[in-house]
Amino acid sequence: MTNVIAPFGYDSSDEAAVSADLFRNGMAALPGAVTVVTTDGPHGPHGFTASAVCSVSDTPPTLLVCINRTTSAHPYILKHGVLVINVLHEAQHELSNTFSSRSRSMAERFATGKWHTGLTGAPVLDDALVSFDCRIREIRDVGTHTVVIAHVVDVIVGNDDVRPALVWFNRQYSRVIPK
Repeated sequence: MTNVIAPFGYDSSDEAAVSADLFRNGMAALPGAVTVVTTDGPHGPHGFTASAVCSVSDTPPTLLVCINRTTSAHPYILKHGVLVINVLHEAQHELSNTFSSRSRSMAERFATGKWHTGLTGAPVLDDALVSFDCRIREIRDVGTHTVVIAHVVDVIVGNDDVRPALVWFNRQYSRVIPK
């Protein structure tokens, strides 16, 4: 991991200036692609729903995903060192709900949808819009989450009939319709 430098005279007392509720209300106005992040390894398959995913670099291909440390899949993703970010289409909101449910076992989660094994050994959703098969390169704990920087080793683009992407916006599912 690299050292983080606090630029521009950062003062940690600024952290109390915005309440968690105000921050969450602001973030509700920022749409995010809905994904199911999966892993597999010695501790079996695990996965969860995430919308905090973004591109970091194309050289080398790198993504960032934020994982709440209370998510049951959290320790297994870090132990396995691999993950797949499966981007969902508009008809997969039930799959998203299944993977975000704390009451569903991992067996129940993976019984939903069709899966195959990616290059890293992690589960790839057969009908995702796109799946990014990754190896973890860096991790950093920030607040309630772990920020994972992952190197993309394979990209599996879904079928040719492009469907609207499932997004999370204003605390509900929405969709992005391609032109």
